[in-house]
Amino acid sequence: MNRFFTPSDPLDEIIAETMPEKQILKTEHVLTGWTNIVIEVTTDTGAFFFRFPRNPFWSKMIVKDAAVCNFVDGKTSYYTPQMKLCYDSKKRPFSVHKKIEGYTLGDRIYHLSHTALTGVAYDVAKFIKELSSIDLKDAPANVKYPLSDFLHELDYKHYDKHIDEDHKYIKETELSNLVHGDLNLGNILLDENDKVVGVIDFCFAGTGNPNMDVARMISRPAPEEFEKEFLSYFDDNNEIERMKLAWKHIDNGYAEHIRAKFPEINLNQL
Repeated sequence: MNRFFTPSDPLDEIIAETMPEKQILKTEHVLTGWTNIVIEVTTDTGAFFFRFPRNPFWSKMIVKDAAVCNFVDGKTSYYTPQMKLCYDSKKRPFSVHKKIEGYTLGDRIYHLSHTALTGVAYDVAKFIKELSSIDLKDAPANVKYPLSDFLHELDYKHYDKHIDEDHKYIKETELSNLVHGDLNLGNILLDENDKVVGVIDFCFAGTGNPNMDVARMISRPAPEEFEKEFLSYFDDNNEIERMKLAWKHIDNGYAEHIRAKFPEINLNQL
């Protein structure tokens, strides 16, 4: 039995069964979801995101995503989703969380004023430092899953050309802090005043070196002004540059997998 979902599954039925007390007004597929089939559901009491894993690897990771979100909730200055982990009749995991109103940093970053850019850079740096300072003593076991192990498994289950030198470097520099693992422009949310209000998508999260989150933030195109301001809050630029290169290799490898297996997904954010 498959432990994952495909677009041919009765997703609308599963959504309706998950929230029988709500009136569903509209469902819309979000075509930028690499790891999950993402559906925005508008109801009479607000909007929600459903995430249905695309393969067994992401089924396992969505369980971790929910665990990390719920563990982190309230432990930083920024909103993180309160994630509900659900299972369908075939015991396949999927998640639901309420939509955070606002815009992604990726959508807004080239339209921000100098003042807004510097404010966002400060907030993202603050989030990284707050997240990495969380005490993991009482964290569930899957919250402590090393980022290096996750990335190695991601590679060997999805890539044709392995990036072993990157894996070696990531492992050698690994620490035991909590990291987001995929802190890119699309996972930072801004309000109508262009202030950072929340962070989403903790599928990659686990223990690691906080500089991996720093490098992830600048591994995709962004204004030079933002990158310079953001990096001013951190010290080890040589390590960050090497990790930035690793993230580019990781992105390229997974993008090849997506293009081959899921051509309907929008990869414009690369």
